[in-house]
Amino acid sequence: MAYVIIGSCIKDDSCIEVCPVDCIHPKPGDPDFESAEQLYIDPVECIDCDACVEACPVDAIYAEAWTPEKDQYAIELNAEFFLQRAARDGAPA
Repeated sequence: MAYVIIGSCIKDDSCIEVCPVDCIHPKPGDPDFESAEQLYIDPVECIDCDACVEACPVDAIYAEAWTPEKDQYAIELNAEFFLQRAARDGAPA
């Protein structure tokens, strides 16, 4: 089970700083950081450590299984961000 960032994300990078596997993107300085509406967690790379949940100042991160019903869209949104990024960068998804 991965974690998911929902739309109330304010792109504060405190979750990025505590992630031990570097699975939260885009990071400040990345080409797509300014245009991104929020941050995203790579569901393949996430190790379910919970560190980002505690670090998020606006409670915008949930375990996938505990994502509120109104925010279920974010599960696919997070996965799609990384698929599009891989396609753009020419890397296998």
